[in-house]
Amino acid sequence: MSGSRAGDDTPARSGRFGWEDWAWDASLFEGSAAYYRRGRIPYAEGLADTLASALGLDGHGRLLDVGCGPGIIALRLAHLFQEAIGLDPDAEMLEEARRAAREQQIANVSWVLLRAEDLPAGMGTFRVITFAQSFHWMNRPKVASAVRSLIEPDGAVVQIDPGHDGVAGRARGPQPAVPFEAIDALRRSYLGPDRRAGLGFRNTSPSGEDAIFQAAGFLPEVRVPVADDRVLDRTTDDLVAWVFSASSTAPHLFGDKLGRFEEDLRALLDHASPSGHFSVSLSDTTLRIRRPRG
Repeated sequence: MSGSRAGDDTPARSGRFGWEDWAWDASLFEGSAAYYRRGRIPYAEGLADTLASALGLDGHGRLLDVGCGPGIIALRLAHLFQEAIGLDPDAEMLEEARRAAREQQIANVSWVLLRAEDLPAGMGTFRVITFAQSFHWMNRPKVASAVRSLIEPDGAVVQIDPGHDGVAGRARGPQPAVPFEAIDALRRSYLGPDRRAGLGFRNTSPSGEDAIFQAAGFLPEVRVPVADDRVLDRTTDDLVAWVFSASSTAPHLFGDKLGRFEEDLRALLDHASPSGHFSVSLSDTTLRIRRPRG
């Protein structure tokens, strides 16, 4: 159930269809799984080391990654635990996660097809439970209460927020910046002014997560930055994958116009950078750590 605040949740200009009125359905990321790992901007390189230091991780205990998508975080952190579980309601995402685990020869991770709202589901307890770009798609009070029952007394729930992935300003690099506004204009020309999200529309994303977790029995969050000042070289193919990895431009939304949309997207990118390369500046990943109240 992975998502991207930078890619998916910028309010549309119409101002309609807030997150409060949206209902999840299984088509949210239909067709996106094959593009996700290549398309999404990477988390900071020091993520695992910083988390291990902040929480005193030593290879013991269990990890649950909720809304794991194709397993990016679960696989990144698996070596810090005896066992890791990735949970997601999208079967295509989990198949990509299994493939990635085989490629990386990571054997201590298993995958569960389940909505977060169906926890605890007899899964036992965990030392760490992570949400990486996923919590905003869920019934947040229900899920926060569920994970409170799953977390060990000395454990922690961690939201992992990526940086702005170049959206907030021009790239600091030798290649042209990504033409985000032109890409969004192309989306609107095909799908209309409101952001699609599965069978519905969703132009806004919720906030106030810390209050929700505190109401569920957690202490106030502690924010730990993971420095990332890299400038990435991204190709046209990378950016096409980025677009199709987002819920608001998931492949199924275009129907029989998918091929034409991709042609127009590539033409737009070729015009912006004839070399087929773009510079994308990154910013810090943030760990939002919440420990259970005693």
